[in-house]
Amino acid sequence: MLGLEHDVAARVVVAARRRVAGGFSELTVRADEFTEPPPGITTVYVIENETTYLAFPDQPHSIVIHGGGYAVTQLSALNWLHGIRLVYWGDLDTHGFTILDRLRRTFPHTQSILMNRGILLEHRSQRVKEDAPTHQPLGTLTPDEVDVYDSLVDGEFGPNVRLEQERVRFRLIEDALNELR
Repeated sequence: MLGLEHDVAARVVVAARRRVAGGFSELTVRADEFTEPPPGITTVYVIENETTYLAFPDQPHSIVIHGGGYAVTQLSALNWLHGIRLVYWGDLDTHGFTILDRLRRTFPHTQSILMNRGILLEHRSQRVKEDAPTHQPLGTLTPDEVDVYDSLVDGEFGPNVRLEQERVRFRLIEDALNELR
């Protein structure tokens, strides 16, 4: 796993359960010094929340980055991400989609998982209120993502609906990851 910290040094926390990152299971690295992917890595998962980052299922040939919300912009220093499979999973709310859009501005090949209408509808009882929703043009979203984002903004699911990623059923995370293989 790889997590971004919110400090001026733009450090990243690298954790790989299979100890692919130079033999370490977790370490902190300055983003400007993390110039190459660890050997054998083919996929990088960017996860918005720390709880989900810590519980993320082990995936072969991958690392997980704790993006820390809008701190994902620090990833732009990792040019090697342009040549690797990049998958983002954030909260299903207006800010989650905004963060995805910002990540795609630098890395247009970024895929999203578990950020769709079906997941939102399946978790009605798990939704919470988004305190300060945002509404802005997001030019990098796919048509399905735009549909969900616009529906959140328009209140189709209710006022200020938010589904935090840690509230998504773990089985669905495993299923989504299996579909990516």
